[in-house]
Amino acid sequence: MYSFSELLGLLVLSEILLICMAQNNVHYYDFVLKDTNFTKLCATKSIFAVNESFPGPVIRVHKGDTVYVNVYNQGTYGVTIHWHGIKQPRNPWFDGPEYITQCPIPAGTNFTYQVLLSSEEGTLFWHAHSDWTRATVHGAFVILPAEGTTYPFPKPDEEQVLVFGMHNILFF
Repeated sequence: MYSFSELLGLLVLSEILLICMAQNNVHYYDFVLKDTNFTKLCATKSIFAVNESFPGPVIRVHKGDTVYVNVYNQGTYGVTIHWHGIKQPRNPWFDGPEYITQCPIPAGTNFTYQVLLSSEEGTLFWHAHSDWTRATVHGAFVILPAEGTTYPFPKPDEEQVLVFGMHNILFF
């Protein structure tokens, strides 16, 4: 049996944890994956893309935030998304390697990923983790310092996100 002081200590600790968790923000993104025509270097090709953009959208959050990404697969193949550089210690089944941590999202269905950020900070990236889809389904994952904290260096005047993909040359 627990004493009154032990129970009171647990109550205070749980209150502190709730307050800490409440300070982190929750972000929601929708990714619609489908074949889209793109023209590069005077050639038009149909590629599998996210929200009709190539590369895909930038996810921009703060350290410690929670991100939900609802992936609607309107393609003809199963697909998964991998959050490159994000630890996912509490939910490894949302990490993307198909048939290892999760089954692919079947064509015509959707799946919502929960990405729990802990100590990650900086510019990472996300990408499809299914066969050839990783060549065109990818984007940046920008994790800014936690709200109320500063950069470990002078804050930049401006930021530009560049996404390079070595597989792009196969398509254009």
